[in-house]
Amino acid sequence: MLIEVIKSKIHRVKVTDADLSYVGSITIDRDLIDAANLIVGEKVQIVNINNGERLETYIIEGKRASGEVTLNGPAARKVQKGDIVIIIGYAQMEFEKAKGFKPTIIFPDENTNLLN
Repeated sequence: MLIEVIKSKIHRVKVTDADLSYVGSITIDRDLIDAANLIVGEKVQIVNINNGERLETYIIEGKRASGEVTLNGPAARKVQKGDIVIIIGYAQMEFEKAKGFKPTIIFPDENTNLLN
């Protein structure tokens, strides 16, 4: 039996922009993508601390060390620049393997979105 568990988490980053005109997705600083064990194109859940919104989208690579966290397209209606969000990636795995699995969780600086 496969179950879905948390694989990666970027905990509490500030939205740097919301671009309604863009096709869709979330643009994330490449350093954060790498540190959280995520990949470009991966489906992620975005949880908005400010308004309780939850949405799913996919990752687009942002400039390394930029601190960028931009919600694009329709997702831009669910956030505002300055909102604090949590970005979560999930994986499916066998039940027994999942019991011992440890997710990658990072805690960037909430004001700059940069890693310490």
